[in-house]
Amino acid sequence: MARQVVLCDAAGRPTRTADLSLAHSGDGLLHLAFSVYIFSPDGRSLLLQQRSMRKRLWPLAWANTCCSHPRLGEPAVEAGRRRLREEMGIDCELKPGPGFVYQARDPGGRGAEHEYDQILVGTYAGEPTPDPAEVAAWEWMGLESLQTDLMARPERYAPWLHAGLPRLLVPGGPLELAGGE
Repeated sequence: MARQVVLCDAAGRPTRTADLSLAHSGDGLLHLAFSVYIFSPDGRSLLLQQRSMRKRLWPLAWANTCCSHPRLGEPAVEAGRRRLREEMGIDCELKPGPGFVYQARDPGGRGAEHEYDQILVGTYAGEPTPDPAEVAAWEWMGLESLQTDLMARPERYAPWLHAGLPRLLVPGGPLELAGGE
């Protein structure tokens, strides 16, 4: 059976399921997603991943630590921890941050994203052991350097990172959410 995603309304309420390929075709069908942001314990660096060349959408783009789709009935935090283990070899506590809707067409014409994206935040102090089928490379990047590079080379980064990161860089930002220092 083809992989399914959970379609939703603009408030993130599930409506039905659809085939993943269909949800990412054309302008995309609005569906549930999550984006995991793992920060260093001091909150100054974010663990980034470069998406595998095998990814249909935004291959080799740099993105937040991990992102995917929850299964039907699976809470976002559980889904985030599951995919964080599978993609990056990391297990840590995650806390929900803000959710938001974004839509973007892949620059290579391979489809689109239209997601209600639930941000999940955690801290970690080690090195990941990523799955090479999912992750081409990884890097801890300082937040100031990341913000500068996002402006200088926006095409290098996935659109959900552009949309999500500013929602965390506010008073009481990521470490308060993650329960860090």
